[in-house]
Amino acid sequence: MSGHSKWSKIKRKKASADAKRGRLFTKMIREITVAARHGGGDPNANPRLRAAIDEARTLNMPNDNIERAIKRGTGELEGQALEEITYEVYGPHGVAILVEVVTDNRNRTTGALKYVLSRHNGSLGNQGSVAWQFTAQGIINIDAKKYDEDTIIAYALEGGAIDVKKDPGDDTYCIVTSPKNFSKVIDILQNNNIEITSSELTKSPQSTVPLSEKEAAKVLKLYEAIDEIDEVQHVYANFEIPDEIMEKISSEAG
Repeated sequence: MSGHSKWSKIKRKKASADAKRGRLFTKMIREITVAARHGGGDPNANPRLRAAIDEARTLNMPNDNIERAIKRGTGELEGQALEEITYEVYGPHGVAILVEVVTDNRNRTTGALKYVLSRHNGSLGNQGSVAWQFTAQGIINIDAKKYDEDTIIAYALEGGAIDVKKDPGDDTYCIVTSPKNFSKVIDILQNNNIEITSSELTKSPQSTVPLSEKEAAKVLKLYEAIDEIDEVQHVYANFEIPDEIMEKISSEAG
């Protein structure tokens, strides 16, 4: 597994039964609000908003909550003054981490992040020191057991996708798109009755750092601690962990 993707999937599977579900709702409301503020309230014309709404629905967030968050973003309803910040972080064992936050208090959030880093052998980098190692992409996952590979590739290419991947032993097609073509590919798939397992706009590492089991345990502790900060929306990292090590760590954690 590379970066954050499979670890995030493991956490999402637990989320519906997790006591932190309310905090996940808060994060999604902030994401929807900021996405609507920057790109408008129409999800068909705003890929970031569309991705946020889709994720909120996978968490069974009520439509009323989603609509209110959109209206706060577009200014139709009054809301908090929120600021987006991206922190660039050096983790242990040469791992690079991007941390995206939405906060109403920059000093509080910076202090919370510095505290976590001090406890887990991480440090803040200067602007531009880490971000160059990541590329903005759309990721769309489809159950490979349900559909023919040639069919999925054809629809993906029609929408301008960059690539379609299927790792050996994995039952998922992973369609990679540019952020610009993300919504277009989703529309083509849905119009052809292709069920999408999950989709997201993400930052993918251009190269990865392989970790041993001992190193992976340390890095994932840092990753989780950062993700637990209330204002953190997304955490992206360039670590590479073999699936068997990830499965062992996740089973011990759960």
